[in-house]
Amino acid sequence: MAFSRISKLDPPSRGIFRKAVVMLCSLLASFLLLHLLTDRCTTTATATSNSPARASSSRAAGLFQDLNSLRSKRLVYEWTAGSELNGYGTAVRASPVLADERATQVLELPEESLVLPPPDLVVSRRVSPRFAGKVSPLGEGSKKLPQALIIGVKKGGTRALLEFLRVHPDIRAVGAEPHFFDRNYHNGLEWYRELMPKTLEGQITMEKTPSYFVTREAPARISAMSRDTKLIVVVRDPVTRAISDYTQTLSKKPDIPSFESLTFKNRTTGLIDTSWSAIQIGIYAKHLDNWLQYFPMDQILFVSGERLISDPAGELGRVQDFLGLKRIITDKHFYFNQTKGFPCLKKAEGSSKPHCLGKTKGRTHPNIDPEVVQRLRDFYRPFNMKFYQMTGRFFGWDD
Repeated sequence: MAFSRISKLDPPSRGIFRKAVVMLCSLLASFLLLHLLTDRCTTTATATSNSPARASSSRAAGLFQDLNSLRSKRLVYEWTAGSELNGYGTAVRASPVLADERATQVLELPEESLVLPPPDLVVSRRVSPRFAGKVSPLGEGSKKLPQALIIGVKKGGTRALLEFLRVHPDIRAVGAEPHFFDRNYHNGLEWYRELMPKTLEGQITMEKTPSYFVTREAPARISAMSRDTKLIVVVRDPVTRAISDYTQTLSKKPDIPSFESLTFKNRTTGLIDTSWSAIQIGIYAKHLDNWLQYFPMDQILFVSGERLISDPAGELGRVQDFLGLKRIITDKHFYFNQTKGFPCLKKAEGSSKPHCLGKTKGRTHPNIDPEVVQRLRDFYRPFNMKFYQMTGRFFGWDD
């Protein structure tokens, strides 16, 4: 009878017993784990104390890594804020005070169109957000050297093209002009790669620096990086381009000589001064000759700056085909801004708001003597004809 009573414990009593056993086992396992960890730490400390050379080597490696990191950060900071351009496109050094002031400035683009740079490019809170490219979500993807470059030309419409292309989900582009193949080549390809945004598989990394097209060393340097690089050149009526170039310089340096006096070596004889960069850039055939020594014509796409205004979707279609991308950017992405006189995006990349280029785009040109304009048209005509033949496309600048 007693045995029967013991064997018939009520369910709550058995449950309490089981919980007690589980808690006891957990406690014993914790003590065992703590004991093992203590032994391991003691062994590691002993080994370290017996190996001073290894500890010294580790400290030296850490110091070397820190120095490399500081050097990279210094180079990136200098690129963002340590130099400026004069009116003729030449880089000049600026004082530290001016550099700090300029580093706090941002582009004249809406805030929503900019993305903060990756953390490893942040040197201090003064870093300019103009470095912003598109960063893949949650830090996914990797930084790659660009597979496509917008290499020219200055005042041709390169900024507009880049902003339009960034709408495409398969294009990632750095916002600032790296000037790697003309001014910063000495910093090396790894420095250049670090400036690029992260991309996922199947996405294209791009950057634009218009001065590459007129830089003699640029074709060889880009070819050394990759012979498969696709090149895009936005070209525009060279006379209009030269006036636009002068207008930009005039806005920064109001005391420069007149357009007419800069155009001619001798106004009486009508000899054009081809050493002036505003004139020289527009001799497209001459510059293209240099590029064709390193790249075949089928790797270079010429975009019409005029058609980029009158038919942006059409020109963007050609660019998307050239890059091997699906035609996603179409007429539905654009509207024509009557005030500025060129198309704007209905929705900019990373934003739900309309976006036009900043106030530095679409400046009013000064009145130029019609005789000077005609002299320039006569000067450029033979170069334009050769350029049409080389590219197989008639741009209509001489109509």
